Amino acid sequence: MRVRVAVVGAGFAGLGTALRLQAAGEDSFVVLERAAAVGGTWRDNTYPGVACDVPAHLYCFSFLPNPSFSRRFAPGDEIRDYLERAAHSVRDHLRLGTEVESAEWSGRDWQLTTSRGPVTADVLVLAAGRLTAARVPEVPGAFDGPVFHSSAWDHSVELDGARVAVVGTGASAVQLLPEVAARARSVVLMQRSAPYILPRDDKTYGEQDRARFADRPEELAALREGLFTEAERLYDARVGDPAARHAARSRALEHLAAQVPDAELRGRLTPDHEFGCKRVLFSDAYYPAAALPHVAVTGPLTGLEAGAVLTQDDRHEVDVVVMATGFHTTRQPYARLVRGRSGRTLEEHWAEGMQAYASTAVADFPNMYVLGGPNASLSHNSAVVMIETQIDYLLGALHRTAPGMALEVSGAAEDAYAREMTVRSIDRPWTAGCSNWYVDPRSGRQSLLWPGRATEFRQRFATFDPAPYEARAVDDPRR
Repeated sequence: MRVRVAVVGAGFAGLGTALRLQAAGEDSFVVLERAAAVGGTWRDNTYPGVACDVPAHLYCFSFLPNPSFSRRFAPGDEIRDYLERAAHSVRDHLRLGTEVESAEWSGRDWQLTTSRGPVTADVLVLAAGRLTAARVPEVPGAFDGPVFHSSAWDHSVELDGARVAVVGTGASAVQLLPEVAARARSVVLMQRSAPYILPRDDKTYGEQDRARFADRPEELAALREGLFTEAERLYDARVGDPAARHAARSRALEHLAAQVPDAELRGRLTPDHEFGCKRVLFSDAYYPAAALPHVAVTGPLTGLEAGAVLTQDDRHEVDVVVMATGFHTTRQPYARLVRGRSGRTLEEHWAEGMQAYASTAVADFPNMYVLGGPNASLSHNSAVVMIETQIDYLLGALHRTAPGMALEVSGAAEDAYAREMTVRSIDRPWTAGCSNWYVDPRSGRQSLLWPGRATEFRQRFATFDPAPYEARAVDDPRR
């Protein structure tokens, strides 16, 4: 198969790219997805209580609003259904159940090997996401019962009346603990570091609300714009302003005090790091669940035995172990599969940490664009906003990529951008010394978050600027 554009991944970034390519009149493209369905994170994560922690009307495409969300923070199945409906119009371009095994720049184009045969493309778009490789703690011993990661929930395991260990207290654990605690005989919540949690302030959209949004798209657009503005204001409370951050921290601690009257438990649930260093979470149900008499909050997992989990000081007999332990975010599994102009893999290029000019283009990898990759995430606003800006940038690059031509960003531009990201992350809470999924342990660089507001990213990169790029014919001897 030969196409102009090969897109890898059918989550928000891949489907958004496909929809925008189609709208622009481009018909020669394919979306390669290793799973049997679209949806990415929202296809894979089906744990009890899974939901969006960004307002749902901001967590969808601006060009494809969804009037049907039932809540401000939509359940995961509603987001998955939204993406499945969005994919319908590009279904002829989808190749589901197709795993990319390698991608190599031939000097003229991208040669991909897949589980269903070869694909040749002029342009490669990596939209594989950053929450795909589950992180499981390496501890001694082995458990002889069901053990599964929250992103691969085993619905065949009976939790009613079971003794359950939940390992981790990040975003997934905060959502699933109340659901698990409502069913289990006992729960051991194994915590390495307590998170900051703010009130969720969720709301329901009834039938009349949803009908009004469907009949009045301008009202839905105004709601989205208001949510965006509200989220941008959170930048100061997460990152930019010490006084605003202190006020948000105080609100989180007040929320904890109001929901956990027991001083000893409250002490265990009090974060020991700077506000904003880790992902700030939202829940009205987590603390009450942690305070239930059959829930024990312990230290981190140190080992496994047949029928038990171990901490440094104790042994807990359990029937089921749920690993809510996050993902390998700073080392992407697709990077080892992609080989650039010089013959080096993307993993080798990123040996000291991920980086990309405009968070999108990588030197030595002509006609290749990474969506949702280095410094393209946010701690205060919707990832979809960033993805849409990157798609605009990509479309601008495609407009300047004539047949037989290759565009490649300069190494100097990529390195200068990486230095900017590093400098702008100094004295930010992410680099305040706590362990988080933003900082690459190999280099100590903050390589996941854009260190500014989404508005700035959109202003800088919604329009493609060819200045940092070299354009050359693919038969150029320097190719």
